[in-house]
Amino acid sequence: MTVPLLKKIAQSRRPAALSFPEVLALSNGDVPLTVRCNPRAKRIIMRITPGGAGLTVTVPPRTRHETVLDFLDRHRGWAESRLSIAPKRLTVTHGAMLPFAGGLLEIVHEPSRRVTTLVIGQNDEPSRLLVGGASEHLPRRVADALKREARRRLQAAVDKHAAAVELKPRAMTLKDTTSRWGSCTHDRRLAFSWRIVMAPPYVLDYLVAHEVAHFREMNHSPRFWAVCRSLCPSMEAGKAWLKRHGGSLHGIDFGAA
Repeated sequence: MTVPLLKKIAQSRRPAALSFPEVLALSNGDVPLTVRCNPRAKRIIMRITPGGAGLTVTVPPRTRHETVLDFLDRHRGWAESRLSIAPKRLTVTHGAMLPFAGGLLEIVHEPSRRVTTLVIGQNDEPSRLLVGGASEHLPRRVADALKREARRRLQAAVDKHAAAVELKPRAMTLKDTTSRWGSCTHDRRLAFSWRIVMAPPYVLDYLVAHEVAHFREMNHSPRFWAVCRSLCPSMEAGKAWLKRHGGSLHGIDFGAA
């Protein structure tokens, strides 16, 4: 028997992927539903997606299809109550006020403008982002401007903390993930969510310090936290802010940006 045939037989014995409805019918309407299998999950968990836009259900491996359907049915009331109090998703339009660097950012759409301009507010006044082009492209142009500012601020923080641990990063990329704010690989490749630029500066600084601390300790041991705290004395405040308010930043709708 050849190896390719063995692989084909092995694949045929795997259980078929479970399929679930893409929406869950609730008393206040249909809500988008995503069911994911996580090898590390120990039990079924339901969460509200950022901005109350839908539901995510995480299930352990080899969970029976009927078990998940029963879970969904039993937790409809929980989903309805949580969705009713979830912050509404903020859409990026002319006049919208977005969180930005611990303050506010007013979106000003000027169709004839050719260059997007960020005007930093003074004396507690909101900052302003002046954006041109067609209105349908406004969310993407705003996201692009925030990504540029995020890269600038993140790079400055990375340079500072990397110098403190005397190790340089291999690369830095920006992403838009809801599962984590940052990551660091064993070969010191950093990745950050660009939405962190909307958080207060001390939160961005903590996030970078956290990932750069992994240059020295690729774990979350007491030694790691000691390194992180030495880089960012306001570590606890940064952690607390992300835990309490981070989800709201994912609730801002930039379209397909």
